[in-house]
Amino acid sequence: MSHRPRSGLAAVSTALLAMSRHLEVRDVLKTIVASARELLDAEYAALGVPDDHGGFAQFVVDGVSDEQWKAIGPLPRQHGILAAMLHEEKAERLADVRKDPRFEGWPSAHPEMSDFLGLPVRDGDETIAALFLANKRCPKQEGRCGFTEEDEELLSILAQHAAIALTNARLYERSRELTIAEERSRLAHELHDAVSQKLFSLRLTAQAAAALVDRDPDRAKGELQQVAALAAEAADELRAAVVELRPAALDEDGLVNTLRTQIQVLDRAHSAWVTFDTSGMRALPAAQEEALLRVAQEALHNALRHSGGDRVEVTLARRGQGAVLGITDNGKGFEPRAVRRAGRHLGLVSMRDRAGGVGGRLRVTSAPGQGTTIEMEVPGG
Repeated sequence: MSHRPRSGLAAVSTALLAMSRHLEVRDVLKTIVASARELLDAEYAALGVPDDHGGFAQFVVDGVSDEQWKAIGPLPRQHGILAAMLHEEKAERLADVRKDPRFEGWPSAHPEMSDFLGLPVRDGDETIAALFLANKRCPKQEGRCGFTEEDEELLSILAQHAAIALTNARLYERSRELTIAEERSRLAHELHDAVSQKLFSLRLTAQAAAALVDRDPDRAKGELQQVAALAAEAADELRAAVVELRPAALDEDGLVNTLRTQIQVLDRAHSAWVTFDTSGMRALPAAQEEALLRVAQEALHNALRHSGGDRVEVTLARRGQGAVLGITDNGKGFEPRAVRRAGRHLGLVSMRDRAGGVGGRLRVTSAPGQGTTIEMEVPGG
């Protein structure tokens, strides 16, 4: 047996162990791409998870800087050679992808690529992702460099195990979502029971005080003191419930990852493009992170349900000690003052309340035919 196959199998083993350490889908995708690039000594690697709208729900790259990836622009669509990986069962190994008749070019900021190896990642009969490698690191001799049949075999082994790791990660996330949903449902029932009982007692006590106020002022005073005590207990119940109902994903994953995950789900579920860009973020006080998440959710709901636009951009960036969140759509827009006069708030009141409640501020910029931007800034801590 030659040295190369032994080293290749050892590298595959290392890659498989790395994938098995992660349970989050995003982490698994990153590990697959990094492992594939290292395993085959390629300059670039990427993995795309298809959505149901002709694009990619997730697209992870390795070998491209964050600045270059941002300059490239939106996620690619399922066309050309990328589509072939998703709709065909076989691998594609090309000496120069640019000469393939299916090649349709790439954005100006995209790195130059020549030799190419790609194959689908399949779970049974379903293609759940596509793995791409480009620019083999080897001496370039005319017609002799590029990915080999051995490379294809190694990548095929990796892809089979990648399918298992990705499926397991999805099952884990789904299980966690169900657990969170069940826990929130339980807390909602407990909240309803506890607060309802307090409010029922408060109502009866207030009625008794009203009946006694003329004929027995002293007893009425005692009943009113009881009303105050019951109201304080009800407020305590509500505060405790709010703390417990704080999104579990926010506690576990942080604001950036929670927002990214929710935006990816929305992008898959709607025909509009929903993108997320973040830079320089650090952890914020819990109340501020929750307020930012809730405002983002409300603004995204408005943009996707009511704006009529086909693109929504979400940004989150550090500003001083705090952060600024922006949600911009290219929809029909509206006149904010006219909306207020008509008594239609589109959730703006609750968004302003959330921002003000954590020492932040909310700005709304919109006009008919010019889309809408919701911007929320928080001070940090």
